[in-house]
Amino acid sequence: MKKWLLLGLSILVLSGCDNHRGAFLESVKSENDVPTSVNKLRKIIKEKNLTLFDVIDHAKNARKVGLDLKPETVVIFGNPNVGTLLMECNPTMGLDLPLRMLFTTNYEGETTITYTNPEYWSLKHNIKDKKCLGIIKNMHIALQTLAAEVTKK
Repeated sequence: MKKWLLLGLSILVLSGCDNHRGAFLESVKSENDVPTSVNKLRKIIKEKNLTLFDVIDHAKNARKVGLDLKPETVVIFGNPNVGTLLMECNPTMGLDLPLRMLFTTNYEGETTITYTNPEYWSLKHNIKDKKCLGIIKNMHIALQTLAAEVTKK
């Protein structure tokens, strides 16, 4: 009986409790196409004095090997000051930093921005320190705000 209870709880945790709060990934529909959304994020990154580490165009890379992929781009960016503080909380945070936003287009032409909910990191990296949890909460709010800015026309 204990085994089934643990399995059920594990499924519930891994599913993000089937609600928006606690979900591991957050997605926001954009009013723009992928290139426009990516360019908006790049502009905001520069304006907010963040660091743009890389932009990976998966569709372009697929074409180079003769494959077809709907528009799909990852933007890797962050704030090394904040990232360093989180890596001091637990060095494994380096697996999830710098931040990433994925821009995709579905078969109906809708563009979506997806990113990892930073609150998930507290579970994944066993973060319990209140200062670190506060940083994570603020990063979550910042990513939500950033995604909302990028998705507007």
